[in-house]
Amino acid sequence: MLYKLWMSVYKEFLLLKRDMGGVVTLFLMPLVLIITVTLIQDSSYKKENDVKIPILLVDYDKGNVSKTIFDNLQKSNVFSVVTSLDATPITEAVAKEAVFKGKYQLAIIIPSHLSTDLQAKIDQNVQKIVSSLGFADSLATKSNTKLVDQKEVKLYFDPAVQLSFKSGVMNGIDKMISQIETKSIYTTFQEQLGEEDAKFEQKSFITFKEIVPKINNKEIRPNSVQHNVPAWTLFAIFFIVIPLSINMVKEKTQGTFIRLRTNPVSNKIVLAGKTVMYLIICLIQFYMMVAVAIFLFPHLGLPALNVEGHLILMSIVALFSGLAAIGFGILLGTIAKTQEQSAPFGATAVIILAAIGGVWVPVFAMPKIMQIIAQSSPMNWGLEAFYDVLLRNATFWDLVPELFLLFLFFVVTTTLALLYDKKKRAV
Repeated sequence: MLYKLWMSVYKEFLLLKRDMGGVVTLFLMPLVLIITVTLIQDSSYKKENDVKIPILLVDYDKGNVSKTIFDNLQKSNVFSVVTSLDATPITEAVAKEAVFKGKYQLAIIIPSHLSTDLQAKIDQNVQKIVSSLGFADSLATKSNTKLVDQKEVKLYFDPAVQLSFKSGVMNGIDKMISQIETKSIYTTFQEQLGEEDAKFEQKSFITFKEIVPKINNKEIRPNSVQHNVPAWTLFAIFFIVIPLSINMVKEKTQGTFIRLRTNPVSNKIVLAGKTVMYLIICLIQFYMMVAVAIFLFPHLGLPALNVEGHLILMSIVALFSGLAAIGFGILLGTIAKTQEQSAPFGATAVIILAAIGGVWVPVFAMPKIMQIIAQSSPMNWGLEAFYDVLLRNATFWDLVPELFLLFLFFVVTTTLALLYDKKKRAV
């Protein structure tokens, strides 16, 4: 039995050896993919981003409010504020045209008299409150009762920018203006009641603090490497479906499978040989990508992947993920009749599983129906298991549910392949 299994594995090795270009591509392309994607996404995980987004600022106010907005945007370490083009102050028309043509992602238009009208409105409101309390009308000479129109800060966005970017910018500007209004209200009350009688504390009473999990007194902060290495490693592992299914189709079309069936070797042994050989390839892919993340990424300005105490559990997750991918490949190779059927379907199926599994877009950001569908993707099970190890300090027993689902997927797909093959031969 073991000899037959070994010869089946050796046969798969010889098949792969004949296509060294395909084997090299199978190992090289995932490495290129993981490096490229991680470099692109790394900036979104950094606190201080070296690459600032240039935005246009048109200041028709020239007051305290516009100055505060300008200073806060400059301090954000995200934006580079542009107020003039070719040494000429920017107008709203110029900013609108530049943004809508995609030259800039954002333009902020601050209306004229924003600071003075804001202060006038606050003075009016404070005057009404103070008068209702019976205090002296000391602000009567400072403020008038003219109607102050509501002001609008216009935002022009490049039509191609994402909704999350728009929401983040609008929320940030709204927060800045709210802080300015609050500070002005406190200051006006202080002036009305007298400096010696009232000293208002203007610092925010409610603050936010992120509680970060720790392992061995070290904070665990997610970075682009911890997210991308598991995601794209899974993507590479599942792409084993394509060469596996193609080789199985070749065996059928070239008569190799029929000749194997004439030998005293069961179909289970043949499939077991394929499983062992391709599982070795999956693990080699995994260790190569981990090695790149540990040793090469620091030279590219990326954080190194910390696998301290995690490598064994990560290897187990990669092993079961490889089994799931191989089971799917065996099922596809058994059902497909031609390479034209197996290759496109396999590639498309892997991309769909990756999309709904959270490799590209986090599952929590998907619509509710897609979050439910995502639970059926083996890539989602593998990805969650990797995240449990790297980010949630999980133990082996915490991984059992995901590992069980991955193994069950392998068993079900392989069983279906055997039943389909048996039924087909019986016809």
